[in-house]
Amino acid sequence: MATNLTGTREQWLAARLELLDLEKEHTRRGDELARRRQELPWVRVDKNYRFETDEGSASLADLFRGRSQLLIYHFMFGPDYKAGCPSCSAIADGFDGSVIHLANHDVTLGAVSRAPLTKLQAFKRRMGWSFPWASSASNDFNFDFNVSITQEQQRKGGVEYNFRRGGHAITQAAPPEPVVQSAAMTGADPAAYTREMPGMSAFVLQDGVVYHTYSTYARGLDGIWGMFQWLDRAPKGRNETGIWWRHHDMYGKR
Repeated sequence: MATNLTGTREQWLAARLELLDLEKEHTRRGDELARRRQELPWVRVDKNYRFETDEGSASLADLFRGRSQLLIYHFMFGPDYKAGCPSCSAIADGFDGSVIHLANHDVTLGAVSRAPLTKLQAFKRRMGWSFPWASSASNDFNFDFNVSITQEQQRKGGVEYNFRRGGHAITQAAPPEPVVQSAAMTGADPAAYTREMPGMSAFVLQDGVVYHTYSTYARGLDGIWGMFQWLDRAPKGRNETGIWWRHHDMYGKR
């Protein structure tokens, strides 16, 4: 069993104050990074994407729902999945509490996936979620934003992900066990599972024109994965040896 240092309250306070200085430095750095994100140039989106939503066919501009800012979570739910990615689902468990606050601050938060809308709606009901979730099954949105690949791209390898070529392990003959476990929870085989990748993108609508302003992938999503923010403050931290999380209705089940 791992043990930790023990000490007096005075020793704890001295160490805590030293850590506080580092935390304040980290916070200031985070503020600077946020400012730099907002200073990125806006890129006009000219492609006419059409999505399927609960309200019917919608354009990218329609996904803003009358607001000027749109945050999209690229949720891993491919056409061959029977359930959403468990990691994406754990992240999405925190969306509903934020949606109402963001909506009243001129920001729409929603998800987009390649699975047909009927699959997304069924899984959304199962999870008890209410945030907007659109299907991009009939367009290139996921491919253009580097969160989906074709079978041919998977065979050839060298796919761009997280702003680098070959940035995602998708061509391994024997996928790592965490990938196998996650794929099994979606009901897809590992190859189909890894044709989808997670990310988030931000957009702004100005004078009727949609602009892409920001995207992040992989560990860039840590900040919106609520449970890890809590674990990073727990005594044992993340304390992981593999994929331990499940869809929230599957804990305690075999």
